[in-house]
Amino acid sequence: MHTNDKTLRERIFHAVLYEVCAMAMLVPLGSWLVGADLGHMGVLALMMSTIAMLWNMLFNALFERLERRYHWQRTPAVRSLHAIGFEGGMLLLTIPVIAWWLDCSLWQALVADIGVLLFFLPYTYAFNWSYDHARARLLARKLGLQG
Repeated sequence: MHTNDKTLRERIFHAVLYEVCAMAMLVPLGSWLVGADLGHMGVLALMMSTIAMLWNMLFNALFERLERRYHWQRTPAVRSLHAIGFEGGMLLLTIPVIAWWLDCSLWQALVADIGVLLFFLPYTYAFNWSYDHARARLLARKLGLQG
């Protein structure tokens, strides 16, 4: 089994963990910055989180196919490409949702989403680096016990 092969169950776990950690930081901050009710921002965060989890699973599956096809290693450059590609797709998917929910223009939604992006670019890199290292340790321990 290749160390980048993940089951659907693990992909779901990865996506949910990613979103829960991010939402715990961003909902209170976003509510404070936008001046919106915590509940209103929480619902927006849940909508965006749902979009992000689905995009996360699809994007990571496609990106990992590219990794296998071109024999990429997870170097800082490849991790940066991954984070930029993921977040670029998120911008396209979430700007209309933000504009609708906050009743603002697409331009204002873009500006708000860029603020979110400035958080998520380093967060995505750091979260996936940490997840990959923890996963590699767990797999090595599991393989060590079996072998």
